[in-house]
Parts: sequence; C-alpha cells; structure tokens
Amino acid sequence: MKIIVLMKQVANKDAVLRIGKDEKWIDEADVALQTNESDGYALEEALRYKEAKGGGEVIVCTLGGQSAKTVIKDALARGADRAIHIVAENTQGLSPFTIAKTIADAVKDENADLIYTGLQSDDSGYGQVGVILAELLGLPHATLIIEVDRESSEYRVKRELESGWYQWFTYQLPAVMAIQSGISQIRYATLKGIMAAKSKPVKEIPANIEGYDSAQKIEKVYLPLKMKTTQMLGGGDAKKGAVELVEKLKTEVRVL
Repeated sequence: MKIIVLMKQVANKDAVLRIGKDEKWIDEADVALQTNESDGYALEEALRYKEAKGGGEVIVCTLGGQSAKTVIKDALARGADRAIHIVAENTQGLSPFTIAKTIADAVKDENADLIYTGLQSDDSGYGQVGVILAELLGLPHATLIIEVDRESSEYRVKRELESGWYQWFTYQLPAVMAIQSGISQIRYATLKGIMAAKSKPVKEIPANIEGYDSAQKIEKVYLPLKMKTTQMLGGGDAKKGAVELVEKLKTEVRVL
C-alpha cells in the first residue's frame, strides 16, 4: 500500500494579515506559517490506514519554496516515510489547474494506491486541486471524507452531504480522496520521530509550470470594507415590514 499525501504551507490562522504592495496577495514577510489544517488530517488518516493494513509507505508531497521544508519535516516526524518537494517560489498566483498539473507530473510515476489531499486550503479555499488531479491522472475521487472504514477488505469511505446527510461508498483503487478536517485526532511528533525524520529521504523536483495556460488569475486582494446601513421596512406596519423582509431575503440575500 503506497499513499501520497498532498500538504501545503499557509499563513497562521492567528497572524495579522497585511495586503502586499502589488495587491495580489498578502505580505508574508513577517507572517508565521503553518501546515494547512485539513492536510494535517489527511496525513493522519494516511498513517492510520497504513497501520491498519499492517504496513506500506506514506509519502508527503508539497509544492512551495524553501520555507515549505518545515511542512515536510513535521510530516516526516509524525510518521511519513519520505517526501517529494516540488520547489517553486511565488506559488500564490497559480491556478488550481496549474498546481494540479504540476503535482500530477511529479507523482504519476509513483503509481500510488491512494492520494490524500485536504478538503481545501485555508488561504485560497478553492477546494479543486484534488478533484483536478484525479481527472488528470484518470482516477476516481471523492470529496468531504469524514470517515474511512479501515476494517473492511474493500476501500469504503463516508462522505458528508448536505443537511446532515452522509453517504457510504466503496471505491476501486487507485483513487484520490479529499479529507475533511476533524476526521480524527492528529498525533504529535515524538522525540523519536523527530530524530528519525533527519534520515528520511526528501526528493526535490523543480516545478515545471511554464507553458501551462491558466483560465484564472487574481486581480486584486483587499480587506472587506466595514459598512453599516440601516433600512426601515414597512413604515411602522409590522405585517408590511414582514412581507418586505421576506422579499429581500429572497431577492437580495438569497437565503430563501
């Protein structure tokens, strides 16, 4: 069993964010970085699945600059066997397709049984890289995974649906799975794991992103404007105000 886990480095949730001078992304000069939350759960699920099946190999793969090595080191310390680092600086402007295509080129020869991704990144939040990667590799995929049946001889997963519903589904491997945050309790890196991580192999691959046409680009990043307006409905008539409120909820807010 060979499992590849895609992991990304993002800004710390508690960091004070400032827009960069070019207004294309945040200024990361003094921002603390961390592993994307749902990617951490994807790694934990991969490690648990490997343990439940009595062995295998977990490979962590990340696309990013030299600072992304901290993501790799943490993953190796927590139990991943080796890593693939696709080296690329200034990845913030890359579209989900470009990212997925770059990763697909880097991992296709691994012939993994499973590829785990987090549901979405905490910064861009597209939630599309895993889906596009599956399409490029010609593999089945599932999103919003909230449970994996590790006792079954088949690969069964539980998917979160709308309105509190869920779905159990059996997949043929190889496949790509997008893991939801909170699926399990993430383990900490032990001292033994931290020491062992130093001797685990890390393969560096230069990102080949030239020639990939992107159908999207970031025009501007800005902080939302804080505005407050008050509108009186019904002119003092409660029934008339209720009717106007319902109409606004339908046509303007669109929650009904």
